Amino acid sequence: MPARIVPQKIFSPFFYLRRKFPLLFYIAGRFCTMCVMLFLLGFAIFGLMELAPGDIVDQIMLRQLFSETQGRASVNQENFSMEQLEARRAELGLDQPFYIQYFKWLGRVFLHHDLGQSLISRAPVSFLIASRLGNSVLLNVISLALITTFSFVLGVYFSTKAGTRADLAVTFFALVLHAFPGILLLILLQLFAYVTGLFPITAYPPFPFSSAPGRFVFSYAHHIFLPLLASFLGGIGSTLRMIRATMLDQLGQPYITSLRSRGIGEWRVYFNHAFRNTLNPYITGSANLLASLFSGSLILEIIFAYPGIGRLMYEAVMQEDINLVLANIMFISALVLVGMMAADIALALVDPRIRYGKE
Repeated sequence: MPARIVPQKIFSPFFYLRRKFPLLFYIAGRFCTMCVMLFLLGFAIFGLMELAPGDIVDQIMLRQLFSETQGRASVNQENFSMEQLEARRAELGLDQPFYIQYFKWLGRVFLHHDLGQSLISRAPVSFLIASRLGNSVLLNVISLALITTFSFVLGVYFSTKAGTRADLAVTFFALVLHAFPGILLLILLQLFAYVTGLFPITAYPPFPFSSAPGRFVFSYAHHIFLPLLASFLGGIGSTLRMIRATMLDQLGQPYITSLRSRGIGEWRVYFNHAFRNTLNPYITGSANLLASLFSGSLILEIIFAYPGIGRLMYEAVMQEDINLVLANIMFISALVLVGMMAADIALALVDPRIRYGKE
């Protein structure tokens, strides 16, 4: 009996705080889960890069050899001795097992807050990510705002016109956009820009913001229009269909019939009652939408030569720059996981029926 009482006394403050602040403990639990997932993800990335044929030393040596032998008829990597290659690998720490490299990278990140240097450009990884991150976040945030706004407006409106020709046409086009291959849409839009000349085929102005801020804003809007349109069309189909279906489901519920029987106006029924209940599935799906936008921006940034973090990761993978690849993937994954956690918290704030941690 005393053996049971002692643990209860020890952990009683913990259970009291858990009952007192359930949402705070839920966030802490999700944060711990996120850290474990990021740790396993980084371990898997190091392992996969280890399995890839060749390594970055071969590319560095070949680049150096090409720069030294320009104009010669043939180039052979055998001009470098094995001792030179092994010395270069030891200098970069690539001669050790991948798990040792990974734990050294973690120690450098947590102890010195250093993401390391790019093995190709020798620039700090944090600087390379910071220089590209703003462009990707701006593109995806604008896309998410446009998709959310138009999906709610069109979804709510056409749910009131269910069965009409306009509703059938919008539903059909939403289904087509949802099923249409994203990479094909990007290529078609770039061909449209090339043939018509109405828009540039690249998605970023050729001059920096500091040189002419006002001119840069208008030029950026002109350059980003087609990539933004592709991102918008790729995401609005599924979101519009979900909101419309949720609204139709809510409008068929008994409480809607009860509200109408009391003489409450249709717009109050739509926006004060049915519309609020469509927020739950959207908030739940918004994290997946944000993740799909970031993953889809990789192809978008490559096709339209947009200087974002997706294109930076593509270049790092092609060059087998392990430090840059790992930092990019970990950073994007952390953003997606934080977005999912924020969606769960917003769901608890919007829906009073949800209370995390309470029995």
